[in-house]
Amino acid sequence: MAAGVVADASAAFLLRLVHDIVAVSVAAGVFKRDCTDLVRRIALFTHLLEEIRDFGPSDRDHASSSSDSSWSADLAIALQAAKRLLSTASGYHNSSDGAAKRISFQFQCVTWKLEKTLAKIPFDQFQISEEVQEQISLVRAQLRRATERYGSLNSRKVLNAISQPLEKDGDTNHEISATTDGVRENRGAVRHAADEETKVLERVNSSSTPSEVCLSNETDSEGQENPATKSTEQSKKPDALVIPVDYLCPISLELMRDPVIVATGQTYERSYIQRWIDCGNATCPKTQQKLENLTLTPNYVLRSLINQWCAKHNIEQPIVLANSRLKKGDGSFRDVSGDMAAIQALVANLSSRCLEERRAAVAEIRSLSKRSTDNRILIADAGAIPVLVNLLTADDAALQEHAVTSILNLSIFENNKSLIMLAGAIPSIVQVLRAGSMEARENAAATLFSLSLADENKIIIGSSGAIPALVDLLQHGSTRGKKDAATALFNLCIYQGNKGRAVRAGIITALLKMLTDSRNCMVDEALTILSVLASNHDAKAAIVKASTIPVLIDLLRTGLPRNKENAAAILLCLCKRDAENLACLSRLGAAIPLTELTKSGTERAKRKATSLLEHLQKLQHP
Repeated sequence: MAAGVVADASAAFLLRLVHDIVAVSVAAGVFKRDCTDLVRRIALFTHLLEEIRDFGPSDRDHASSSSDSSWSADLAIALQAAKRLLSTASGYHNSSDGAAKRISFQFQCVTWKLEKTLAKIPFDQFQISEEVQEQISLVRAQLRRATERYGSLNSRKVLNAISQPLEKDGDTNHEISATTDGVRENRGAVRHAADEETKVLERVNSSSTPSEVCLSNETDSEGQENPATKSTEQSKKPDALVIPVDYLCPISLELMRDPVIVATGQTYERSYIQRWIDCGNATCPKTQQKLENLTLTPNYVLRSLINQWCAKHNIEQPIVLANSRLKKGDGSFRDVSGDMAAIQALVANLSSRCLEERRAAVAEIRSLSKRSTDNRILIADAGAIPVLVNLLTADDAALQEHAVTSILNLSIFENNKSLIMLAGAIPSIVQVLRAGSMEARENAAATLFSLSLADENKIIIGSSGAIPALVDLLQHGSTRGKKDAATALFNLCIYQGNKGRAVRAGIITALLKMLTDSRNCMVDEALTILSVLASNHDAKAAIVKASTIPVLIDLLRTGLPRNKENAAAILLCLCKRDAENLACLSRLGAAIPLTELTKSGTERAKRKATSLLEHLQKLQHP
């Protein structure tokens, strides 16, 4: 299906959802302000979705249908959750009961989900106007503040507990590179790294009662199939597919992926009930009964039923484990009941009162998690991630080191990243980065890099205090630690807001030292980071003030081909709109190596050198 059809149908569908929400009449009650604020913020989505809907079909064909599916699916689910929440919260009057607490928690979940989803929208693909982009940036900021406010009401800052990316940690270099998915494998790929997460487009339509959610197989005005439709045959099915209420998480109101049972016998999606517990709640959200223990037991029967229901209705579920059977690459399943039992015993020992038992368990989990993707799936399914996060703050250095390395290894499997984030590990990872053993600091930095591949995580990590700690590791760490820090800083600084943070943390001084180090072991990394920073006003001023231009010109003469290319790119960024810097370039005799570069450099280097020479000629002959 053409991406243009996907975008058009998706935007039209989402616009209807937004209009339905805006039309909600908010009644007086405890949550009137919350409902009003949520409706007002969602109303601001209108102009964005209208621009996407009206985007020219010929241009739309060049957009990525997979990215459309990801953001539009997530936004549809988030908007439907918001709509259902409004129907529950509007007019609610009892502020003291447990249900009110659960509603407040749902506002927190919905605002966080909306903000995260907005970050995924590919504005460039749809040529969204600057005015609308600024409007959406404002909405995202409001949603982030609202999430923080709801988090404080629940006794812990949930933005730091929910969104903060748990960081991946790395085992030793040979351990990580031994896995095909290794975080550090082929460091050169960092420049082209992108978050390739693929999600199924589950289209959520409005429902008649709060206990129903519908998956819609709608078509656009020309009869084209919408993104949710998998085939022309599916478009002939009934318009609304009702999800059985027992398959919905009582907290998120979404189809469950990983259902778990709490002590009261109620079932919830693991990530949401874990967040509920992490916020200090000791009661069952649905029944308000006190939880006698905080054990989360996988509900394999319900998971199997959900999988069967999804298969029957052609709804793909991102689940690879069901009924103690693990899905293999060829689509077949293998029995892993024995492995699961052993891993569950290990996870239980992570909470043992005996220090030696905890050490042995976490060391074994570290070892298992580096060996295979299957192990990473099973360890996460056994509920190890929240327990490992708790061990990050352990006084015992061995426990901390094994825990952070295990988290890194687990996060190599893409689906585990969100679980790590939901466990609220960022503050603890940053603390390890600051004060852990050198190996633990290295692995914390590697974790930050891995998780920062998602754009929304760049923002969260940047605001967590991680950047000064990474700059410190860049300056004073081991050779491997410096490389891990450089890789993480490069990826974080792709986000504009993190560039100023890096400059204030002293990154320019550190990078200049790397450029002038006689061993030349990290020149490439330093130039790559500088090339990202140079577009920022504060960074540009700091680069020039640190007398970096003469060093870059010297690299034009003596550097390796790739270093010459990056040096030329940075100089162009510094000088193309700055007569003073251009004059400096001229005084230092840059024209000679630039001319040579136009003849013998890489294709990119030739372009940059040619452009710089043209600017120099204009300076001399205005």
